Amino acid sequence: MVGRVSLSCDSVPLPSNHPQRFALNYELHARPFAELRPPTRASYLAMLADDMARPAEQSCLAELCTRYGQPPPSTAVNHFSVDLGPFQLKWERHTEFTSYTFLVNAPFAVPSAFASPVIGQVPQTWLAGLPGSIIAAAHVAVIPSAAGPPLTEEIAPLFDDNAVVGARIGEGAGAAYTDFRIHADGFSRFLIFDLRLTSRQAGRMLQRMLEIETYVMQALLTFPLARGLLPELADTDRRLVEITTRMAEASPADEPALLDQLTRLAAGIEHSVSSTHYRFSATRAYHALVDRRIAELREMRIEGVQTFREFTERRLAPAMNTCESVARLQATLSERIDRASHLLRTRVEITREQQNQALLASMDRRAKLQLRLQQTVEGLSVAAVTYYIVGMVGYLAKAVETLGVTLNPGLVMAAAVPVVALLAALGVRHIRRTVSRESVH
Repeated sequence: MVGRVSLSCDSVPLPSNHPQRFALNYELHARPFAELRPPTRASYLAMLADDMARPAEQSCLAELCTRYGQPPPSTAVNHFSVDLGPFQLKWERHTEFTSYTFLVNAPFAVPSAFASPVIGQVPQTWLAGLPGSIIAAAHVAVIPSAAGPPLTEEIAPLFDDNAVVGARIGEGAGAAYTDFRIHADGFSRFLIFDLRLTSRQAGRMLQRMLEIETYVMQALLTFPLARGLLPELADTDRRLVEITTRMAEASPADEPALLDQLTRLAAGIEHSVSSTHYRFSATRAYHALVDRRIAELREMRIEGVQTFREFTERRLAPAMNTCESVARLQATLSERIDRASHLLRTRVEITREQQNQALLASMDRRAKLQLRLQQTVEGLSVAAVTYYIVGMVGYLAKAVETLGVTLNPGLVMAAAVPVVALLAALGVRHIRRTVSRESVH
């Protein structure tokens, strides 16, 4: 429980704040849109870098700010904007990448929209030292055009005469064009015409364009992985079919070997699932973000030009479908292997139970034979004991007869036989019961 402390707000005592209150409020306002007043040009870099690169990112930001006499950002923030004089910098740290947007407000003509990119004004040695690898890079030109955008044929040369994708955006307040291609300088190109966009609206449209470019590339990162998994999964499927076919005709002696093969197959597919699950989940998230950002553009068709939605549905959706198919195939194979393993384990357990039953039956027969043998031995033991004791009685009777006592040793021996036999039998029975009680305890 958070204790109460005396915080004042207009001299009113308040309870203590939740430890994450300010951090959560900060997240609501994270990555604000830049306010643009066209004409504006921008260069954008999205760098893939792990958590180990964060100190290097902070060091690079501090170095750039110091070079232009500006204070560096706090190490605790995830976004930062600053006017460095020759250009403005907008820096954002995302979960898997870090973005750098460099902006300049200066007049330019449409034919020279991409002739002098902003990235040329950024210190080249500083750029070369940025940690990570480029996943997306783009040049953007935002041009005021109250009369409307020019014909598509007029702007096609800016995209090296590639097929142009574009649409009216903001429900007609602007128009945006791109070809979604990486040009010779390593950058994609976006051209935005400001018809009646507000400064904040222009900033939102610029950011959405750049996010679409980045999220498309992030989503596509999984496509080579998925395509590379297809032969492996096809081989796993073939081996599973072979094993299940052999299971139908396998003898009990073959079942342990088949179960071992299934276990190895299950381990392989589970390794595949666990090693790719995060990437497939990230792809679904990025694909959803692309759809959301395109929806936020509020597109209106330009005659004869493919819209952003149509382009992504035609070009990106098949790759995403492939990724989804591979993920489903992994899950299906895992389930099939699990069912086959369960079935085979059941068969092995049934076989073992049958073997155990046969063993118990054999042990029961052996116990009965031992009992009969024991009874036979006991009978022989009684006979042997009776024979020896009666013989001793006979010797005693003869000895008594020699002393002058009238006695018939034969009759004495004959009379002693049933008595001795009965006592011997009772003695053997007592010994057997004693041994049985001790074995139970």
